[in-house]
Amino acid sequence: MKLQDRVAIVTGAAQGIGRAVAEKLSQEGAKIVGADVNGPGVEAAAAALPDAVGLEIDVSKPDQVQRMVDETLARYGKVDVLVNVAAIIPFTPWDEITFDEWRRIMGTNLDGVFLTMKAVEKPMREAGYGRIVNTASNVILAGTPNLAHYVASKGGVWSFTRAAARELGKYGITVNSVAPGLTASEGVMASPHAEAFEFVQMLQAIPRRGECLDIAPAVAFLASEEAGWVTGQMIVADGGMTHN
Repeated sequence: MKLQDRVAIVTGAAQGIGRAVAEKLSQEGAKIVGADVNGPGVEAAAAALPDAVGLEIDVSKPDQVQRMVDETLARYGKVDVLVNVAAIIPFTPWDEITFDEWRRIMGTNLDGVFLTMKAVEKPMREAGYGRIVNTASNVILAGTPNLAHYVASKGGVWSFTRAAARELGKYGITVNSVAPGLTASEGVMASPHAEAFEFVQMLQAIPRRGECLDIAPAVAFLASEEAGWVTGQMIVADGGMTHN
């Protein structure tokens, strides 16, 4: 197993891609700390895994993020892996985006990545080992409409990933990202984005609907020791729709 005895924090783990990632990392041997604003949901997800815990955490809140890391260290003694999946996926035409809405999206999607990375950096540096995997999106390559603030936030995630990799590599910490395409998560299926699957499938090299389980293996690779010579990179997992 790629992650035997590793300790992994996965944000956005109550459902969708985050839950699929938590399950995959657990199958590879990792002890999981799942975090999500949906407390009951993430507790249920963790209860289905061996040696896992679910924490109700808002990643846009610095004190809550620090509590997440402190509780992880208290329970397991280390943090080997951080996977940032928590995000808000809006459907808002440009003319309707207010500054408050802009800040709401940035708070979770981009500030949350900064806060969690800052919080895990110290224990990872002290250990001389760390794997950070951030979730970007293929929308930064496609410029998808009704998502301007989301596209901006995910572009920020990718750029920040690249910059952080440069600064953290000397401490034995790799920083990479995975960019999913349209994926049939609970959130997507409950939104207007669900109507886009037929069109998107025509643009993909693999003409089927993307599932959450399609994304998790790429994350597991980047979170493993096997990816020790890979950093500052983005794996696009979208069935061949786009390329970087």
